[in-house]
Amino acid sequence: MSDAQDTPQIYLITPTEFDLLDFPDRLAACLDSTEVGCVRLALATKDDSKIAKAADALRAVTHERDVALVIESHVLMVDRLGLDGVHLLDSARSVKAIRKDLGTDAIVGAFCGQSRHDGMTAGELGADYVSFGPVGNTALGDGRTAELELFEWWSAMIEVPVVAEGALDLALIRQLAPHTDFFGIGDEIWRSDDPVNTLRDLVRAMDS
Repeated sequence: MSDAQDTPQIYLITPTEFDLLDFPDRLAACLDSTEVGCVRLALATKDDSKIAKAADALRAVTHERDVALVIESHVLMVDRLGLDGVHLLDSARSVKAIRKDLGTDAIVGAFCGQSRHDGMTAGELGADYVSFGPVGNTALGDGRTAELELFEWWSAMIEVPVVAEGALDLALIRQLAPHTDFFGIGDEIWRSDDPVNTLRDLVRAMDS
């Protein structure tokens, strides 16, 4: 993959908790305003009935617009709920087994923190994409961030698509846009009073 590439795509990440009375409409408004490559259902709850209801509601929104919907971690729900794939949080550890279980048509993504080695391994084992993060400073986690150098190296050397996510802002998007395939955007817009316009601002930063 060349270091010079097309404008990155948007990969939307849901809040870890949301109200089914209004969130599907908020998501639909974002999808109608901006081209989005994928949506990740990333609920914190372990209540499978709540997850299933949320997945059903969001699938209706995303599939009507021909946007893929993946679920975070819950592999067994992919086929059961008619989803497009799974986003794994354990780096490369389960990629091979999950790829075998879900088959070649499903999307299998792997979050690899800041580890170049884990990202390469995940790609070799069949991940469709690898995500690194957080790219910005956050009070969560251990304080480590995925640095620009990692994305520069990856975009020059590795063909597996890469996602930059976590604590993004306009400056980081401008800096990373030449070196990433996707921006994983979640709380950056959902905490805003106007997610649609906030998303538009982030998209415009890619070309500035």
